[in-house]
Amino acid sequence: MERRNDGGGGGGGSGGKSKIKIGVCVMEKKVSCSPMDQILERLRAFGEFEIIIFGDKVILQDPIESWPLCDCLIAFYSSGYPLEKAEKYAALRRSFLVNELAPQYLLHDRSKVYQQLKLYGVPVPTYAVVRREYPNQELSYFIEDDDFVEIHGKRFCKPFVEKPIDGDDHNIMIYYPSSAGGGMKELFRKVGNRSSEFYPDVRKVRRDGSYIYEEFMPTGGTDVKVYTVGPGYAHAEARKSPVVDGVVMRNSDGKEVRYPVLLTPSEKQMARSVCQAFRQAVCGFDLLRCDLGEARSYVCDVNGWSFVKSSYKYYDDAACILRKMFLDEKAPHISSTIPTSLPWKISEPAQPSDSVRYHERGTVGISRPSEELRCVIAVIRHGDRTPKQKVKLKVTEEKLLKLMLKYNGGKAHAEAKLKSALQLQDLLDATRILVPRARSGRESDSDVEVEHAEKLRQVRAVLEEGGHFSGIYRKVQLKPSNWVRIPKDNRDGEEHPVEALMVLKYGGVLTHAGRKQAEELGRYFRNNMYPSEGPGLLRLHSTYRHDLKIYSSDEGRVQMSAAAFAKGLLDLEGELTPILVSLVSKDSSMLDGLQDGTIDINEAKVQLHDIITSSKVANCNKPVEFPWMVDGAGVPKNAAQLLTNLRDLYNERKKRFDTTQIPDIYDSCKYDLLHNAHLNLTGLSDLFKVSQLLADGVIPNEYGINPKQKLKIGSKIARRLLGKILIDLHNTRREVTAAAAESNMHDDKAVSSAKRKERCHYEEVRNECFERSGSNNKSIDLDESHKETKYCLDPKYANVVEPERRVRTRLYFTSESHIHSLMNVLRYCNLDESLNGEESLVCRSSLDRLLKTRELDYMSYIVLRMFENTEVPLEHPKRFRIEMTFSRGADISSLESVQSGGKASLLPGDHTMPIMEPERLQEVRSYITLDKFDKMTRPFAMPAEDFPPAAPSQPLPVRFCKDVERQGAKSQHNSDMLSGISKRKTKKLQE
Repeated sequence: MERRNDGGGGGGGSGGKSKIKIGVCVMEKKVSCSPMDQILERLRAFGEFEIIIFGDKVILQDPIESWPLCDCLIAFYSSGYPLEKAEKYAALRRSFLVNELAPQYLLHDRSKVYQQLKLYGVPVPTYAVVRREYPNQELSYFIEDDDFVEIHGKRFCKPFVEKPIDGDDHNIMIYYPSSAGGGMKELFRKVGNRSSEFYPDVRKVRRDGSYIYEEFMPTGGTDVKVYTVGPGYAHAEARKSPVVDGVVMRNSDGKEVRYPVLLTPSEKQMARSVCQAFRQAVCGFDLLRCDLGEARSYVCDVNGWSFVKSSYKYYDDAACILRKMFLDEKAPHISSTIPTSLPWKISEPAQPSDSVRYHERGTVGISRPSEELRCVIAVIRHGDRTPKQKVKLKVTEEKLLKLMLKYNGGKAHAEAKLKSALQLQDLLDATRILVPRARSGRESDSDVEVEHAEKLRQVRAVLEEGGHFSGIYRKVQLKPSNWVRIPKDNRDGEEHPVEALMVLKYGGVLTHAGRKQAEELGRYFRNNMYPSEGPGLLRLHSTYRHDLKIYSSDEGRVQMSAAAFAKGLLDLEGELTPILVSLVSKDSSMLDGLQDGTIDINEAKVQLHDIITSSKVANCNKPVEFPWMVDGAGVPKNAAQLLTNLRDLYNERKKRFDTTQIPDIYDSCKYDLLHNAHLNLTGLSDLFKVSQLLADGVIPNEYGINPKQKLKIGSKIARRLLGKILIDLHNTRREVTAAAAESNMHDDKAVSSAKRKERCHYEEVRNECFERSGSNNKSIDLDESHKETKYCLDPKYANVVEPERRVRTRLYFTSESHIHSLMNVLRYCNLDESLNGEESLVCRSSLDRLLKTRELDYMSYIVLRMFENTEVPLEHPKRFRIEMTFSRGADISSLESVQSGGKASLLPGDHTMPIMEPERLQEVRSYITLDKFDKMTRPFAMPAEDFPPAAPSQPLPVRFCKDVERQGAKSQHNSDMLSGISKRKTKKLQE
């Protein structure tokens, strides 16, 4: 039997009286770990306790009757631990238990853990249980499909999580949908620097045992670990989630990097409930902070006795709380009040401070010592892709028309979009049946019938490509184009479609080069767009001072570009699918499509065709003061002659050139020149040169042949995006203003006149918001409407200079159309009649450059950064400044060199074109205030009241927002008012 009786010395002792015996009945590997050792040493230092370590030999081999006697018992399960034996000892000696033993059996069955949590009102993810008596047992209630499992009629669509019911089995799987590329990620206990691995070809769930299936909760790439010491104390730390890339972040001492964070009131109640539910005073659990239309927190795995790994302040707290437990139970006559000076002397090693003042780096922007970066908004085009392909055909076959009605809700006039694996498989099955019928080989077949059959075969071939629908690069649109009315019961009949236009779109796949471009641009942003040195953003993000959201259109190439960018921005590793699912939200209504501007775009294309073919090209004769103001600016003078070199564009039947195909020809030439140069395609360089000259004039003019038309089209396409950008900027200002005002209001010292003015301004803002919330007007605070769950760093432990400072980042990934549209609004918004006389947001030199920059290539982007000048009063217009920059995207100069006779060796070996450096859109000394930017752009932005409600099924990354716990109920009320929207209106908007 091992017995260690070393009560230790130090102040606060019991003055020679008998000490309370604390028995540590746990496996030796747990006793020897640093956290347990740190806390036991502190308990010894009080001088009131005798610490008795039982040891493995005693626990495993000796009968309980010979175990040491103790007043209080620390006992908890670990691998190989005889829990039943420990229970009998506790019953025999009637020792006070820090963690009760009987409930620990529950912790070894995840289904029982979830049941217990629900019983105590603790939120858990939606889940279902699959129990098997033997491997591969067939279960009538379990159904598995490509993109979902169904258990007792409850469907879990991918991504979902698969956990063994056995709580000691930590091999957890996450299965991803085919729309995101498919595959599976396995999570496991840390091995070296790995905590997960991604398997792209694994698509079927495990069938070798019993499992829990639960919905995947997007947490923005951050997990929170909560550690309790009694029901009244909880310490929380954030770490990088293993779901993202599986790489464990470690410091110079080899310990996992974690940052203490503050818990919200509801999360603190969860911690208390977990303690009570399992009667474990000391325990740990995983907290998932997510946002699925409403910010919420969920408890998943609950662990037994669990301590923080490396926080001296936490060790102090834990020792003091345990001391109080022991004294209150066994020696209530001894005061359990925490001593004014703790008896141990341990110096916490200094941690590097985090200077988060704004320091400008690189070529972007101006260095202003009094300014701090508050917001970064970027609209970014996707990376290099394969050429897009499209098959169009009119269909009258009943099978295809029924399929359209199946997926458009049975509405005769509605369009159906088929993109999921199930939908595309339905279409493929129907096409396989129709194709043989279309290949009759009869001599009577018309040319139209033969062409239709060939297109059906092409549709089938594209759908069959790859063997399964694992990608996100194929989609089909079925649009009804002709209807008949069928009488019904002597009443007006119902319309039924008898013809539809089928459009199969494929290709447009993000290339390896495109992924590399996006990842490198993400790294550039990390190192150049944010304060401090390169690692500054990473610490900012890890410590809940970075409010990051990434949005993408529905296109696969755009989604993958967003994921690759996030990988570079946050210094992640591994495959893109887990990053995509965890960090990127789809918003097709904001970032997809041209439908709102289709009529105007088609009109512009007709006018552009006339300009090109009639040689009425702008600037042919004499220079003008503003060359960008004339119709067709940028179209080459010899456009009509250049068209004759593209003879395939000539339509014999219509007797005209199809100029709308010029961008596609240029796109294909550029792709082949970059990726297929080794094929030595004859005439490719000449074709590229001609198509580039024409495309440089055609592409920007398709969005309007003159500034006013560009402004009109740009507003229609980008109005929701621009409205969301204004919401982002105003929410940032509100948050900053509220934080500054609250800080002033709680300053007990003398208040300066400047602070008094800030307080007055705060009151005005609060009153204004109060009036709005009580009226019928709708606030623009749609994205950050008030929610109780607001997360932030814990300043007591963080050793961060300015823990209250936060940077809001919003990244919008989209296609070329939105980049052109937003740029056109920014540079021509002053031409609107309501803004007559105002100067453009874009300076004259930048307008000249933009005219010459006709192509906004892959990874082109527009960035708005908002800075706060802390040296001027809160109400001053110059408190917030907007800086605008843009990049033309991929640098194709090496391609132009080759087509001009240069050496092919100048082409990049990895086929990746570098991204051009950003350029300013303003003069160096100019100053655009937030108020001016708002005034100039608001006429072209969608107002918040017209925004469609956010789809709750779309994953949204966690928001890292202003903390509300530091203040009392009054501060909470102020925060409600400053949010600009009441709870009632929030619910109305969300519904």
